[in-house]
Amino acid sequence: MVPTDHDDHSGPADRADAVVPTESVRLSSLSLPARLVVALSIGGLAVFAAWHALAAFLFVAPSNTIMKDHGPAIRGYIYPEFEQNWKLFAPNPLQRNVAVEVRAEITDPADGSTETTEWLDLTAIDIANIRHHPLPSHTAQNELRRAWDFYVSSHDEDGAPRGLRGELSEQYVTRIALLRLGEDLGYDLDTVNRIQLRSATTRVPAPSWSEENIDTTTGYDELEWRTVDAADLPGGRNNR
Repeated sequence: MVPTDHDDHSGPADRADAVVPTESVRLSSLSLPARLVVALSIGGLAVFAAWHALAAFLFVAPSNTIMKDHGPAIRGYIYPEFEQNWKLFAPNPLQRNVAVEVRAEITDPADGSTETTEWLDLTAIDIANIRHHPLPSHTAQNELRRAWDFYVSSHDEDGAPRGLRGELSEQYVTRIALLRLGEDLGYDLDTVNRIQLRSATTRVPAPSWSEENIDTTTGYDELEWRTVDAADLPGGRNNR
C-alpha cells in the first residue's frame, strides 16, 4: 500500500523541527569579479609565504651564490622584523641577563655646583615598554641591546677600541644613553657634563629541578667617564 498524507502521523510541530540541510556557498555561484578577487588574494598570499620562507632560509643558510648576488635585497627584507639569531638555540643558549646602566654629572644652573646622579637602569626602561605590550617597538626591543653588543664586540679585553668601529660604537651608545636621559628620565641635557656607562651582568638561575649551583650575584663592568659634546646631543644642538 502506498502511503498517503493521511498516513503521516507527525504533527505540524514535528515537521517544523525537521533538519533542513543547508548548502555552502560554492565558488561557481560567485560573480566573476568576486571570483577574481578571491583567486588573486589566495595567489598573493601563496607568493608572499613562499618568498618569506625562501628569504628566511637563504638568510640563515651558509654562503651561497644567491646570497652573493641578491644579499642586499634579502637582508633588507629580513632586517629588522624577521631577523634570525641562532644563539637562541645552539650551540649555547644565552644564560645571563645584561643590563646597561648610566649615571651623569650634572651642573646646577643656579649656583654652578655639580652633582652625580645614581646609577639609572636603561634596560629596565626598555623592559617596561615591552612587557604586556602586544606590539612593542623595534627600538624598545633592540636599539640599546644591539648598541651594547656593538660596543663590546668592537673593543678588546682592556676596553680599547678596535679602530674606527670601536670609536663609532662609543659615540653610538653615548648618544642613545643621552636620548634616554632626556626623553625617558626627564633630565635637561644642557646641564649634563659627563656620563658614565656600565653593564650589570647576572647569571640566569638554574631551574628548580636542577642540582646545578649557579652564582647569581650581579657583576659590574664600568666604562670610563665620557665628556658630552654638542654633537652627542639630540640634533647636535649647542645651547650652552
